[in-house]
Amino acid sequence: MIQPTIREEPPVAGEPQADCLFCKIVSGEVPATVVRETDTTVAFRDINPQAPTHVLVIPKAHYPDAASLAAAEPQVAADILCETSAVAADEKIDGTGFRVVFNTGSGAGQTVFHAHAHVLGGRGLNWPPG
Repeated sequence: MIQPTIREEPPVAGEPQADCLFCKIVSGEVPATVVRETDTTVAFRDINPQAPTHVLVIPKAHYPDAASLAAAEPQVAADILCETSAVAADEKIDGTGFRVVFNTGSGAGQTVFHAHAHVLGGRGLNWPPG
């Protein structure tokens, strides 16, 4: 007799994922140095900063990357961009220049698959990056 294959249901877009570090930060299960929070976003200091100012801005809802977030919830994607500007102002790097980076996919350096923007500043940022 052939046994049916039991398949795990795919994650529901926008729902917290039990194995996601950033979902755990949103829920308060994992501590972070939060610098800003809105109804839809959380901004916190990166634990491995690549510049004097390195803050991550994430949506509270789980989407694996910026592209999937923008397709599903364009207003939340816009909220993230607005918060990157607010972080830069709070960190006093808005006048000297800052960079906003979304890594999408492992080939681009994404290591946590929950959409997030990096706000980088406080030093010269060369072009091209990498």
